[in-house]
Amino acid sequence: MRVDMLQVDHHDPENLSLLRFNALWEANYRNNSLLVFSTGRSPTLYKELRKEKPMINPDITILSVGTEITYGNSMVPDDGWVEFLNQKWDRNIVSEETRKFTELTLQLDVKIIYSGGMDLDILPQGAGKGQALAYLHKRFKAEGKLPKNTLVCGDSGNDAELFTIPDVHGVMVSNAQEELLQWYSANAKDNRKIIHATERCAAGIIQAIGHFNLGPSTSPRDVMDLSDSKMDKFDPAYEVVKFYLFYERWRRAEIENSDRYLANLKAVCVRRLYFFNIQLLVKCKSGKFVHPSGIEQQLHDCVSSLRTCYGDKQGKQFRVWVDQILIEQIGSDSWLAKFKKWEQSGCECCRWAHLGACPSDMVGWSRSKQSNNLVILDCPSHCLLSK
Repeated sequence: MRVDMLQVDHHDPENLSLLRFNALWEANYRNNSLLVFSTGRSPTLYKELRKEKPMINPDITILSVGTEITYGNSMVPDDGWVEFLNQKWDRNIVSEETRKFTELTLQLDVKIIYSGGMDLDILPQGAGKGQALAYLHKRFKAEGKLPKNTLVCGDSGNDAELFTIPDVHGVMVSNAQEELLQWYSANAKDNRKIIHATERCAAGIIQAIGHFNLGPSTSPRDVMDLSDSKMDKFDPAYEVVKFYLFYERWRRAEIENSDRYLANLKAVCVRRLYFFNIQLLVKCKSGKFVHPSGIEQQLHDCVSSLRTCYGDKQGKQFRVWVDQILIEQIGSDSWLAKFKKWEQSGCECCRWAHLGACPSDMVGWSRSKQSNNLVILDCPSHCLLSK
């Protein structure tokens, strides 16, 4: 998945489409699929973007137009990919030749990619976003864990080769740039596995998930009545996402100040769902709130205390989202949910508060089960907020 102007919409100041995707992924896909961000940004610029936008953590990150592959939150580099690229690449020669751009020839065995109307990337012939994806597919297959489906998403010229990988589903978002649309018309207009979405950025990705029937495509953020608990199909990850959506809407006074909503939260707690982050450990069935310091409080009292903060963020740019929900079943009707909780407050400089615990890093193919889906999202190469 590309990031800038595909997943991240710099023309959406409240990041609503991005938050919709976050909620959909964490509620339905985090535990059985892999999320890959692919970007033209260097690691430094990518980390800067993460500070500015409410982005969830991917399992794998492809950086610098496919010349770097990293894994997990710590962004551990793939040494095998580095060795592969170094076979036909001499940085000193490239630096020398680019100073004499008019004399640059294909004899140097490089790949030149023009995108975004202003970006020119000079890469090793074996590099690029598509080659990086092909490499990942090869590794997954060798481990016996090739995903059942792969969805690639793009919006600019350096994404074109992603769509050339065999058997992938592809989506160009509605705001895709002209060079990618021209490539599509010339090379893939008859390919039914590639669509041009009618929605922008992350909303176009959600549209593609539904179009190709890859799984649920209704984001919990699009569900207006969160009081429908659906206890006959209890899903711990969905309940975590729903709880914090309720919390956000309650504080923004976007829902009615009603006992019905609080009663629903208490009903969910009949199940043994343990919420664990750095702030709290909730034992739902026993009705206890246990702080890491050891202080205990009745869980129903905690829910009731929400009355005191109703509407305190009304009219403000206040958003809440969760990241990296990991569900572990610890009994016949008990689950442990580990996750990160983030809040955004203020509209001037996008201040983020990290309130949750960080789960340990996960390398994609170290999981015991095969992933159902591999979603490649393009990250932006440039931050347009500064313009």
